[in-house]
Amino acid sequence: MSNLNYGLIGNSCTAALISERGDMEWLCMPYFDSPSVFASLLDREKGGHFGIEPIGNYTIIQKYIPHTNLLRTRFVSSDAEFEITDFMPLYRDQDTGEYYHPSEVYRYVHLIRGLPRLRFIYAPRPDYARGKCTLNITDDYVESRSSSNVADRQYLYSSFPLTDILKGNIIGLETDGFFLLSYNEKLIHVDLEQEKLEYCRTLTYWLNWSKATKQYPIYNDIIERSLLTLKMMTFYNGAVLAAITTSLPEYPGEVRNWDYRFCWLRDASMTIETLVNLGHTRAARRFVKFIQSTFIANHSSFQIMYSIHGQRKLTEQTLDHLSGYKDSRPVRIGNAAWKQRQNDSFGYLMNMIYQYYNLVSGPQDEIEDIWDMVKNICRIVMSEWKNPDKGIWEIRGKAQHFVSSKVMCWVALDRGVRIAHRLHKYREEEIWQKTADKIREDVMNKGWNETLQTFTQTYDNTCIDASLLLLEPYGFIEAGNEKYKMTVNAVRKELLHQGLVYRYNAPDDFGEPKSAFTICTFWLIRALFVTGKRQQAHRLFENILKYANHLGMFSEDIDLKTKALLGNYPQAYSHLALINTAILLSENEPRS
Repeated sequence: MSNLNYGLIGNSCTAALISERGDMEWLCMPYFDSPSVFASLLDREKGGHFGIEPIGNYTIIQKYIPHTNLLRTRFVSSDAEFEITDFMPLYRDQDTGEYYHPSEVYRYVHLIRGLPRLRFIYAPRPDYARGKCTLNITDDYVESRSSSNVADRQYLYSSFPLTDILKGNIIGLETDGFFLLSYNEKLIHVDLEQEKLEYCRTLTYWLNWSKATKQYPIYNDIIERSLLTLKMMTFYNGAVLAAITTSLPEYPGEVRNWDYRFCWLRDASMTIETLVNLGHTRAARRFVKFIQSTFIANHSSFQIMYSIHGQRKLTEQTLDHLSGYKDSRPVRIGNAAWKQRQNDSFGYLMNMIYQYYNLVSGPQDEIEDIWDMVKNICRIVMSEWKNPDKGIWEIRGKAQHFVSSKVMCWVALDRGVRIAHRLHKYREEEIWQKTADKIREDVMNKGWNETLQTFTQTYDNTCIDASLLLLEPYGFIEAGNEKYKMTVNAVRKELLHQGLVYRYNAPDDFGEPKSAFTICTFWLIRALFVTGKRQQAHRLFENILKYANHLGMFSEDIDLKTKALLGNYPQAYSHLALINTAILLSENEPRS
């Protein structure tokens, strides 16, 4: 069973993690990548949390309200029952037509029966708990601020007595109540009626959003929940986060702890493509505009990732005062990978742009901007594809000639060729096609190992890498090709253990990986399915579904021994692969 038993709430501005006991243990304000207000996820003693302690013996049940991202935690005892509904407001303002997504959280406490007795633990630790937190109580709210950043403040409103909350006094729940934690002081009167209005508006938004999603005959609930999760990981300007958290380790007690609260072009492009395929083209339009802003602002350079605000320098630092998740240090903020060259990113981005061209009809100026971006990407690929890079897994050691990177360079030019043909740009089409053909020939000659009868991780080693499975879905090679079938067999033989798949079987700059990488198992399921091993694919899929947490959510990694979720959470990579795999199985081989 997973240790990351958290529910996620969000509104395209920020997000929070709620434990299965109803405690808020991770929240950054005002944005996803801002300093944390609650971070007990990373340090139980220092991090801060917003908890609830019912007095007595309660059974706790946690579920999302169907088709929404409103999270409901129910507490049931023999003589009392109540529930807490956590959500962040998100809806279209009727007066302005703009979306309303403030940096705030509502916690609605609903009495069902009896007279529950409980205490609330409000312990904010703003600015990553770097300073001392001061709480100032007024007639209307509790203001919190940190000595390390006095300008960064939060405001707690509640229908419960503020003094009782701060003192941790036991409260008898005689009627419904609420909390509102806001990054800004509210200029309107905050009461239970206002909370109910925000609740109804947000509930309606999510119900309508889910209704606009394409439906499937089987696995639809799994697809919908994952898609709702991905939606919460998109910033309102179009940027897509790789994950909501930082420094959740790939394996407890070790140092593979990274900050994933940024927009990787690879991950984001794959996420947007998935959203588009299920009917949500607005997300694609926003993402394209975000990418346009980063490219048009600086044509001379390109990087693999950006902050969700479009910033380029993501300086990495450590928070040494925090003990880390399960004592896994260091706790990092920022990510030095922004300096890396990962040539495969071009392919994922161009594939998404090609899908966008096919599905979304934009205005003339937008089409021209995108064409300029396409030319810029293809120019870079033409210049860089022969060079070694750090690959899809962001190896921090020596750059190498990764096969998956070469293949995705081919994808970038192949999609560029298709876009050029569609726009009648035949000169670019011819030039790019010639280089694409050279890349294909290079990969087939240098990436294939005749002795091992498989493609290998790099041109210069004999290691097996799960990313080799991507040769087929991106059109570099057909599923029926014998070389692909043998590669799939090599991945299954070398990397599949107890129903889960490692990324690769080679030591890297941090040693050998000790956990399975969630997305890789989904890649193998697809590869088995398209190469005719459909029963094996179905068995693997049903098996990995068992390792989701109680809400159907996945992180980056899975412990091979305990099957606990590891790594940053929830992971966009994992959920987009889950969606695409479920769609493949649903559309092609419905169960009886």
